[in-house]
Amino acid sequence: MSCCGKILCRGCTHAFQSRAYEAGREKEDNICPFCRARPPNSNEEKIKQYRKRSELNDTQAIGNLGCLYSQGQGIRQNHAKALELFHRAADLGYAEAYSSIGHAYQNGRGVEVDEKKARHYWELAAMGGSTEARYNLGIFEGESGNYDQALKHWMIAVKDGDSDSVQNIKILYSNGLTSKDEYAKALRSYQAYVNEVKSDQRDQAAAYNARYRYYESSV
Repeated sequence: MSCCGKILCRGCTHAFQSRAYEAGREKEDNICPFCRARPPNSNEEKIKQYRKRSELNDTQAIGNLGCLYSQGQGIRQNHAKALELFHRAADLGYAEAYSSIGHAYQNGRGVEVDEKKARHYWELAAMGGSTEARYNLGIFEGESGNYDQALKHWMIAVKDGDSDSVQNIKILYSNGLTSKDEYAKALRSYQAYVNEVKSDQRDQAAAYNARYRYYESSV
């Protein structure tokens, strides 16, 4: 949330909104469930909130502001400023910011394309717990023909609920590049993740809007 910096699951927000409707308080359905602030009415207001949170060293707000600069969303595109913010967030312990730096080097956003540096920052992100970075490292190893290493990265990502990694392990198995036991292990790990995060509120939110679905039923 750009207002207070809290991270809320879709189940919690949907439950809060449902209670507001049931109590006849429809005007409260879109306020922040944590701090009760109204959502920003424009990109300018959201950016202002991110700047305020950034001054308090809110690492995700710093990273999100960097993404807005990188994409030119609601603000003038500035890859150098984006990288500055990503490095600041990473130095403060936000692992996903390292992943963003990796993407910058992969795609040449404000820097020269450098696959070696991209991998380096993805490794830092992965060690910090970034599931996306684990997936990317698996892709990097797979494209290099290092299928055993790719499998190891994707197995770690699966434990954190990454369905794309499950699909890639399935492809390895289909092409005879890993065993049936490894694929079955990946499926069990993914199901364990789903069982751990599953809740009635999240299921209700997913039924209300497909964008709120938190796992892939086809896996």
